[in-house]
Amino acid sequence: MAWQVDFTSEAFFRDPAAGIASLRASGPVVATRFPIIGKVWVTTTYETTARVLKDSTIFTLRRDGALAGLRWWMPKFVATFANNMLTMDEPDHTRLRAIVDEAFRRRAVLDMEPRVRAIADALAGALFLDGSPADLVERYARMLPLSVICELLGLPPEDRPKFIAWANTMAHLTNAFGFLRMIRGLMRMRRYLEERLRLARLHGGEGLIAELVRVEQEGGRISASEMVSMVFLLLGAGTETTTHLISGSVYELLKNPARRDWLAADWSRAGLAIEEFLRFVSPVQFSKPRFVRRDVELGGVRLRQGDRIMAMIAAANLDPGAHERATELDLSRRPNRHISFGTGVHFCLGHQLARIEAVCALQALFTRWPGLRLAVEPGQVRWRRRPGLRAIERLPVSAGA
Repeated sequence: MAWQVDFTSEAFFRDPAAGIASLRASGPVVATRFPIIGKVWVTTTYETTARVLKDSTIFTLRRDGALAGLRWWMPKFVATFANNMLTMDEPDHTRLRAIVDEAFRRRAVLDMEPRVRAIADALAGALFLDGSPADLVERYARMLPLSVICELLGLPPEDRPKFIAWANTMAHLTNAFGFLRMIRGLMRMRRYLEERLRLARLHGGEGLIAELVRVEQEGGRISASEMVSMVFLLLGAGTETTTHLISGSVYELLKNPARRDWLAADWSRAGLAIEEFLRFVSPVQFSKPRFVRRDVELGGVRLRQGDRIMAMIAAANLDPGAHERATELDLSRRPNRHISFGTGVHFCLGHQLARIEAVCALQALFTRWPGLRLAVEPGQVRWRRRPGLRAIERLPVSAGA
């Protein structure tokens, strides 16, 4: 019997540990219904989650070319965006990842830290230009990764307002109707990306789009539609998840000023703190759906060939069998075995950049505004009804003393 849980409810996002514990009590793998996806198994422990992510021979993203996460009612052009390395099995995943890996090596992400810090400082300084309180999500947490990824890709600054609008459209995806509302923005984005790639082929340029084109022209095996979906993936994955890592981290620090003071007393602790925020906040809560390729037993549960399954990353991160005091936020936690960037062949390509952005974001914000505080009670903060992504809707803050 399918376990009924609302993965988009305020109660679930406010206290994921409680909802996950109730699921875990029913077993390490539970049958449920997930918004848009439909009937699917979900993992509830670290062990079963890691196995699904690592075992790409049994748990595959595609079956006979069909993607597990696509539904019959979705427009065909959506497949253009879905055909990226995040939704590919081998050998296509390795082929596409090698191309973007090469582009990343040519422009080392670690070398971007001074620029990321400068962007964060500027955004922190401008946080209250339109008055106080200010929404930290829209004015800071979203703008930092968006600005960084636009620079990384080589997109012109004047185009960034377009991406803010598109990102906001995608952020409100909660169900099938929300998906249909998002289609217009996706079509505009596709046309824009196709034009940027065309210009890069003609004139070259700087940034990852130009680097990808150079790799393509040097013999890299990648189709035109794969180029569009690759850029779309880098743009989307490089903004939305980091936005909610930053805003979720700030929320936790402002709820407990002692944690903020501990961190501000020694910013060399920031890297350690970010690893714990990655585990505890878990912005990405689920993997993409996978097909079960053959009958298999997972955590003592019998899965059948053709079933669909999602690895619940948040459940792995909050599993008391894998982490001491799993439901407590401990900024000095060592070791920290979170899998917020996944594991296996699909381990997140942008993990270094996300960590750098989060560290710079917190340091710039609390250095500029040491008295920063919530402008509402913690219980008044609300989450987006976005399945699979733990995303604060708005985070009103004031400068304080």
